[in-house]
Amino acid sequence: MLKAKLAHGLLTCLLLISAPATAGAPIVAAASDLQFALTEAAEQFEQETGSTLRLNFGSSGNFRRQIAQGAPFELYLSADERYVQALYEEGHTKDEGVIYAIGRLVWLQSAGRDDLPDEDAPLAAVKAALEAHASGTSGRIALANPEHAPYGVAAQEALEHAGLWEQTEPLRVLGENVSQAAQFALSDDARGGLVAYSLALAPALSDRSEYVLIPEAWHSPLRQRMVLTNRAGEVASDFYHWLQQDEGQAILRRYGFSAE
Repeated sequence: MLKAKLAHGLLTCLLLISAPATAGAPIVAAASDLQFALTEAAEQFEQETGSTLRLNFGSSGNFRRQIAQGAPFELYLSADERYVQALYEEGHTKDEGVIYAIGRLVWLQSAGRDDLPDEDAPLAAVKAALEAHASGTSGRIALANPEHAPYGVAAQEALEHAGLWEQTEPLRVLGENVSQAAQFALSDDARGGLVAYSLALAPALSDRSEYVLIPEAWHSPLRQRMVLTNRAGEVASDFYHWLQQDEGQAILRRYGFSAE
């Protein structure tokens, strides 16, 4: 049953993050925490300039590998600046890029449970899930895969900070990226999950969920960097610069991203 639900969650996530293919438009590789914010930004950019983009959302680590292998992405927005820096050092980008946002991590759960943790104990729900598991009740904890998703790394660090990482091993369900983890967190079999603040604020999720912020000191800073690849053309370059201006930054702020 769980596998069936997870498969349904995966399908939902894939449908959410797929952007219409526009022939000839530059392809943008973006961390999945940007799923809603960047879609809104691209729509506004198109209205202002008439230029279209193809948005491809996924895990930053997977995109880093694909770009190194020659994938036709022109602009890369990573949730971890280290992936951008590695590509620059390998000669795959025009320069070192720029920090476009600082992300935040939240505990996300379905709305209406009446047991949202307090800010001073944001992982209380994880402890409750562990207690329930010990008594034979299931309650999965969702997070992105730390092997290639920066928000998964942050989630692991937060759990380690609270002394809960090893204990939660039987409860953890990993999303391929943080957007998929958010879908898993809101499934019937889950107690909740550790995901991106930007997704918790998105209208598609906010009306059926609730959240509490995880203290920034509990994990490494989510310094998100973007860069033009060596394949970048004029439209990708224009969008890259547009995102650094007031209009682009205002959209990111509305989705919970802070400036450096």
